[in-house]
Amino acid sequence: MQEEVKKIKEHEDEYVRLARTTIEHYVKEKVEIMPEVTEEMKRRAGVFVSIHEEGRLRGCIGTFMPVQDNIALEIVHNAISACSEDPRFDPITEEELDNLIISVDVLGEIEPVEDISTLDPHIYGIIVSHGSKRGLLLPDLEGVDTVTDQIQIACHKAGIHEGEKIKIERFKVIRHD
Repeated sequence: MQEEVKKIKEHEDEYVRLARTTIEHYVKEKVEIMPEVTEEMKRRAGVFVSIHEEGRLRGCIGTFMPVQDNIALEIVHNAISACSEDPRFDPITEEELDNLIISVDVLGEIEPVEDISTLDPHIYGIIVSHGSKRGLLLPDLEGVDTVTDQIQIACHKAGIHEGEKIKIERFKVIRHD
């Protein structure tokens, strides 16, 4: 497994390298890094950082709307949260660092959906909402092959019950992995 991860690391772009450096530094030192903000990362966008270990999700945290001054800071904050605060998992340990596969999704513009026929779970992520409840599901996830599956999973994440009227929005991502 470590050989496979080592090969993957050699081809990581600046987004994934920043997330990995952030995670490694935070796990070892418990300190946030100050990133170099490249020209490409100066704009603002929502960002999700996903961490996998041995093919299984190990952490995923993000923001659908930007809350930081730029993409670089968004990556840093969400990488730290994904490795240490995802309530579904224990914090990542130093022993796991060499086995992690990391991806960074930069969200595009969020658009309202009037007709679910305009959705495609391989192209669009979705946000479903009912009152103050809101659930997001990224696009092109393994095992999510239909629009119905995508909506049901997003509703479940939000705590929205079957039969409740929902608002649906969609977005594309640029996936860095």
